[in-house]
Formats: sequence, structure tokens, C-alpha cells
Amino acid sequence: ILTVFMFIAGMSFVLLYWLTKGKPGKLWKSSEFRFYLLFNLIVIFIVAFEVRMTIYPSFLEALRYSSFQVISISTTTGFVTANYDLWPTMSQLLLLLMMFAGGCAGSTSGAIKNIRIVVLFKKGYQEMQKLIYPRSIIPIRVDKKPIAPEVLSSVSTFCLLYIFVFVAGTLLLTAGENLPLMTAISASATALGNVGPGLGAVGPVGNFAGLTDFSKVVLAILMLLGRLELFTVLVLFTSAFWRK
Repeated sequence: ILTVFMFIAGMSFVLLYWLTKGKPGKLWKSSEFRFYLLFNLIVIFIVAFEVRMTIYPSFLEALRYSSFQVISISTTTGFVTANYDLWPTMSQLLLLLMMFAGGCAGSTSGAIKNIRIVVLFKKGYQEMQKLIYPRSIIPIRVDKKPIAPEVLSSVSTFCLLYIFVFVAGTLLLTAGENLPLMTAISASATALGNVGPGLGAVGPVGNFAGLTDFSKVVLAILMLLGRLELFTVLVLFTSAFWRK
């Protein structure tokens, strides 16, 4: 039940509105929702199969734990029902990947958001098509609507800036108190995405209390940047913002 409601909370409020109006068909017409659903299902089943082979005695139990944990992290809810630090490495890496994806735009979730990932995939497909057909004009469409070049530029810039801030946060955490690499990576990712638990020392059975004051300040800044989606905070440091 909790897994279902966490998944619903990761959906766009616009989609929830259509759902309450008795028009569930609108959901599948949304390319972002299709990606959100399929991406989560694929990761859930991969993790379930892997932990079934190594930890849990039945597939249903493995599916229950994997679905809860994947949805909890992808929607940045932050609930934990299993010590996934004991799960196989690939499962942990998939959970780390979900910390970046987040939920749908216009939802309560954090991180990059699925719509930006959809746009990036479509942009990548467009570039590959141009390599094959150099003279072709291939517009990028989402839900049958063309995406303006300004929007493409904004999405690309945001994603690059997100990765840059994530890497910078990881470097500061490793430099500040020599954290293990996986702990620093997951701490930076979970703070920037406002997820909650990470991996290693800040994983499901750990917390951030043992970190130094410097690391806590770095993580606090990352949480602020992530929650306000980077540009809102960074624009404060531009000279143009302070001009009359």
C-alpha cells in the first residue's frame, strides 16, 4: 500500500487531476508517465531477481522489498524497510541511479525529474538520426508537442549543472574528511536529490550524525540547491540580479 501511494506521489499533479476526473487514459498519453512507470518497473524487477538469487528465499519477498526501496528512492520519499547495503553491488548502483532520476515534473519529488530525462533521450535520438541523414529536419516532440530550442537548451544546461554540482559535492566530501568514495558519492547524490538515505556510512542503517561540521554544511548547501532546482539559488550570485 505504501509503495503504491509513494508512486502516486511521484506523479505530476496534472496527471492526478485527470485521474480524479475519471480519465485514466490521460496517464498513458503522457510520455513522462510512461517513462516513469516503465523505468521503475524495469529497475524493480532487475533488483528483485538479483536479491532473490543472493538474499531472499522467495521471489515475492524479494519483489516486495525491491519495489518498496526503488519507489521510495526514485520518488525521494526516503523510507527504508531493508538494509540494502547488504544487497549485491549492481542493485546498490541501480538505487544510486534512481537518486538522480526522481519522479515526474510537477510532483513532490526532487532530483532531476523524468521529463528532463525524456527530453535528453529524444535529443540524443535526434542527433543520431542527423548523423545518418545530415540534411534531415527532425523536430523533438513530447506528447505530440514540439519542444522549443530554448527549452532544450534549458534542460541540457540544468542536467550538466546538476552533474557538476554533484561532482563538486562529492569532491568536497572526500576532501573534507576522507570519506569512502561510495559514501561520498551517495551522500552527495541523496542530498542534492533530497532523497534521504544513501549508501555506506550514510546508508539505511547509518546516518549523517558522524560527519564533520564541514561535511554537514556541504550537504546542507546541496539540499538547498537541489530543492530549489539550482537556478533559483545560483541566480542570486549573478550581478544582473542585483542591478536596479
